[in-house]
Amino acid sequence: MKNKRIPILIVAAVAVAAGVGWFRHNGAAPEHALTLHGNVDIRQAELAFNASGRITRILVQEGDRVKAGQLLAVLDTERLALALKQAEAQTAAQREVVARYRAGSRPEEIRQARAQRDAAQVGLADAEATLRRQTDLVARHFISQQQADTARFARDRARDQLQAAEASLHLAELGPRKEDVAAAQATLAANEAAVGVLRRDLQEGELRAPSAGVIENRILEPGDMASPQKPVFTLALTDPVWVRTWLAEPQLGRVPVGARAWVQTDSHPGKRYRAWVGYVSPSAEFTPKSVETSEIRSSLVYQARVFVCEGQGELRLGMPATVTVPLDQAAPAQGADPCADAR
Repeated sequence: MKNKRIPILIVAAVAVAAGVGWFRHNGAAPEHALTLHGNVDIRQAELAFNASGRITRILVQEGDRVKAGQLLAVLDTERLALALKQAEAQTAAQREVVARYRAGSRPEEIRQARAQRDAAQVGLADAEATLRRQTDLVARHFISQQQADTARFARDRARDQLQAAEASLHLAELGPRKEDVAAAQATLAANEAAVGVLRRDLQEGELRAPSAGVIENRILEPGDMASPQKPVFTLALTDPVWVRTWLAEPQLGRVPVGARAWVQTDSHPGKRYRAWVGYVSPSAEFTPKSVETSEIRSSLVYQARVFVCEGQGELRLGMPATVTVPLDQAAPAQGADPCADAR
């Protein structure tokens, strides 16, 4: 009898286990975590010079990790360097012109103009005295009228010279005209702008990494002609790295943006990466072909991005990944670091 009861007990236990399994998947007990499938996604940037020219140096190879701002390649900029030196020299000369105008007349120049004025006054006084003597002699018939007229012309010329000397002294005391100063300053500003343009052109002769990443493709080589339309490298950005996956409509209310998650890959079995749900699409789409099955072929899903907090160097573009999201999490506090909480 005991031997006959053993198979019956085994069958009963199996039935109970199957019933519990069906109940968990189809009925009362809610799941505590959501499992999603997707692929690792990494942004890529095609890096090109912002200027045209011949490449003289390329400093990185495919597969090299680079930092933000790291120099990657250089163009031939010798002509630009010479033009910059010329523009800087012209700017320095014009800067001295502006300084001279702002300083006004030197004291020595004013003293010189005053001395010329005084000399003109003496010359006028002498010419007037000569004219008086010549006029008296003409009246007494000792000299001709022509000599008196010559003395009068000399007096008039001395008077004009005095007026010119006085005007020169006045201008020296006033200093440069404000219009001349403004024109000199405008010329200086134009020269400085030209220097700035050439310096910018020299900077554009260097290609630097916009952010940290990995050189994926090296397209051009030293000696090639580069231009803004011809990429030199393809850069895979290592931050951020996320898994592109999809949520069904019933799951939206249970997975808030910022929720903690875990990412696993077949390349590193048994290893989990901390992550968080960073984006859920506001619009639905049909299930992508990459995850279609006959049951869900016409289902509508919402694209989600699960950002990875660690292990970016181990995750590669397109790598299949499994995402586990604990359900019914509280929405994270505003401004909180999601990676600090994803533990």
